[in-house]
Amino acid sequence: MESVRSSLRYLFADVIGVDDGEPPFLPQGLPDAAVPAVSDGIHLLMEYQGASYAQLYVDRIKRFVRRSNVDAGMLSQIAQLLAARMAYEDPIRIAQLRLISLDMGKRPEGRESDDVRRFRLDELIGALPQAVAESLLAAFEQIGWLGRRRVKVRFSVRSRLAIRRLKLMAGLRRWRLQSVRYGEERAWAERWLHMIARALDKQPAAAPAVIATATMIQGQGDGYRQGLADWHAIIDGLAKPTFDGVLPISDLASAIAEARAVALAEPGQGALKRTIAQIRARALSVPKTNAAE
Repeated sequence: MESVRSSLRYLFADVIGVDDGEPPFLPQGLPDAAVPAVSDGIHLLMEYQGASYAQLYVDRIKRFVRRSNVDAGMLSQIAQLLAARMAYEDPIRIAQLRLISLDMGKRPEGRESDDVRRFRLDELIGALPQAVAESLLAAFEQIGWLGRRRVKVRFSVRSRLAIRRLKLMAGLRRWRLQSVRYGEERAWAERWLHMIARALDKQPAAAPAVIATATMIQGQGDGYRQGLADWHAIIDGLAKPTFDGVLPISDLASAIAEARAVALAEPGQGALKRTIAQIRARALSVPKTNAAE
């Protein structure tokens, strides 16, 4: 009940336009060349969720500031990709973006005034608070709808009523931090950052490739789920066992690039899993005396 009351208070604050606090400070020791990327990330996440969320972003960036093997370029890339993933596209965000376009005077006419998106049913339910979503997910899974149902949602600015609907949807942003989807995104972000740190410790030349894997996960619907599944397959099959010392891949960056190229060319994971198995077999066939430490 306390979490519900808290969310209702936050919802009311959003609807009446109460400020959520001041932007966090830039991390101490941040290279000057990385300041624009981190500043942009802070402003994006202030708009997306609020000050505490932007502070979480800054805290995550701090892990890589002043590391000897992380230059300003790498730090900027981490900052850009992290901000993009933390501002993931759920229905609340899409409503926000439509309203921002209106505020900027960009009001499309006719059919262009409607933005129709196709969501998976579990994706829509996942945007709800966890206490509500879990029971719904269980019920729909029992009747076999979760993996098959797709729902069209119209984000229209064609009328005052449609715009009011968008405002109500965007005003639900504070529910986001208690949602199933947010829990999944938080876990993914932490694992991605952890894999970057392990790459920097174990195989620094592979760190840029690990960082770039964040671009595999974008948008919503089936494309988002496919990208997420492909990402986990590459990390679990190649990166993690290499860092754990059980898979002697001497050039992890090339292995990741090879796997990603297959995933892009042949969606569905069948080809990707075969490619990962081939890469692993090649690495394990190399005599230990020639394998990378």
